[in-house]
Amino acid sequence: MSLRTRFGRAREAFGTRLADVRGRDRLDDAVWDELEEALLLADVGVSMTTSLLARVRERAADAGATDGDGVIDLLKEEIVRRLEGIDRSLAVGGAPSVWLFVGVNGVGKTTTIGKLGRRQVAEGRHVIFAAGDTYRAAAVDQLELWAERADATVVRGAEGADPSSVVFDAVEHAAARGVDLVLADTAGRVHTRQNLMDELTKIRRVAEKGAGTVTETLLVLDATTGQNGLVQARQFTEAADVTGLVLTKLDGSARGGIVIAVEGELGIPVKYVGVGEGLDDLVPFEPRDFVDALFD
Repeated sequence: MSLRTRFGRAREAFGTRLADVRGRDRLDDAVWDELEEALLLADVGVSMTTSLLARVRERAADAGATDGDGVIDLLKEEIVRRLEGIDRSLAVGGAPSVWLFVGVNGVGKTTTIGKLGRRQVAEGRHVIFAAGDTYRAAAVDQLELWAERADATVVRGAEGADPSSVVFDAVEHAAARGVDLVLADTAGRVHTRQNLMDELTKIRRVAEKGAGTVTETLLVLDATTGQNGLVQARQFTEAADVTGLVLTKLDGSARGGIVIAVEGELGIPVKYVGVGEGLDDLVPFEPRDFVDALFD
């Protein structure tokens, strides 16, 4: 199934807002106002919308664009240009590599770990899941279900145990058995609670105390939260040196422009996007496919 098909709600919302621009035979203030409104309602953000349209105006003047379809094509090209050329691979290296997953409650961290772990096993890596969300027994049970599907192993601690110690034990367990990769779950935490963010800083530090190397800290964001995701990303980056983003529920959001906002304003690459509930519905983020799906 194509991204276009999976991206229905955002595509429909954005396409509807652009409908009045398409077919216009001249560029007037109304066209630029409608483009601005479409981008803002898609959650591209004020500063990024202003920057995009300023550049598109320049390019339209240089190219002699005179109609709505032409300026929409230029907008597409400008968004693709800003999103392309960024390394979106997931880094490995170390014995073992550690990928730490962080985010607020309910964004889909555990499911993301399960789906990414399944992908890594399919590519030939040996994987351990670290059950670092020690506050919720249900989270550990869910991780174990995903481990069965992915043919991975789970290292867990007692309920309420220090999450740092669980992650450390998982890394040492992996090193002793020659396992390539540890995917570490963490409890969902409110980004405004400093004590919880301090705990996250500790987890990341302890994960590298032994044999492991943290090569990715992946912030999982719910795409439907829109601009609030920017606030979360700033706070989590300060606490845990976020290296990449996973945007879940993109298929159910009318706010697809949040991808452009988080990358443009924070400089953190979106590496994977969730576009459904199925096992294979967490997919690598491809800028041109995304823009084509958004505008089509």
